[in-house]
Amino acid sequence: MARASTRMEAKALTLYETTIGKKALLALTGAILFGFVIGHMLGNLQVFLGREAYNAYAQALKSNPLLLWGVRGVLLASLVVHVVVSLTLVARTAGARRVGYRQLKQRATSYAAMTMKYGGPAIAVFILFHLAHFTWPGIALGNYVHSQPDAAHYADVYGNFVGSFQNPIAVVLYVVANILLGLHLYHGGWSLLQTLGLSHPRYDDKVRLVPRVIGLGVAAGNIAMPLAVLAGIIR
Repeated sequence: MARASTRMEAKALTLYETTIGKKALLALTGAILFGFVIGHMLGNLQVFLGREAYNAYAQALKSNPLLLWGVRGVLLASLVVHVVVSLTLVARTAGARRVGYRQLKQRATSYAAMTMKYGGPAIAVFILFHLAHFTWPGIALGNYVHSQPDAAHYADVYGNFVGSFQNPIAVVLYVVANILLGLHLYHGGWSLLQTLGLSHPRYDDKVRLVPRVIGLGVAAGNIAMPLAVLAGIIR
């Protein structure tokens, strides 16, 4: 029994150490983060429905701490694993060829793929800023008022959302970050489909349209909100 367990552990370790194993793990964690980003964007779009609807949405999220922190735990673990595996694959790729190419030609590499190496770390930094932006008033860059329970016993999340995007600098940061996010989602989604074996030269153009639409949709949705605040549409 112990010998069989040792064999299983060795097999799992060997699978993780392979490039295929790492890409599979990257695809799994990427799919989890992919789903969260879409859900997060759809939830936040409720800000267009007004203060009452958006505050009710925020309160609903906080009303179940067990579920909320469970989801946060899964997301944090997925993010850490995704970043570590990505860096490992980048290092492995760089070390696979010690002698540089005489002439580098990016034939099949898209702009989205070229930004993966730099866009990923930039997005990670932005996530930290995003969390701090709505947590610490000093980083709000706008008319942020630290959330205080009102008569209805919930925080005015809508008010802080609006106040945080009244500064053009904050809006520019979010626009740039979400353009990078859209490119990352597009290339990451396409890589995920390829890892799952859902690509074929005969219908690649149609399959590629799915991550392209999702990447563009998420970026457009996230960018629309701060721009709407700055334009006075959301106030």
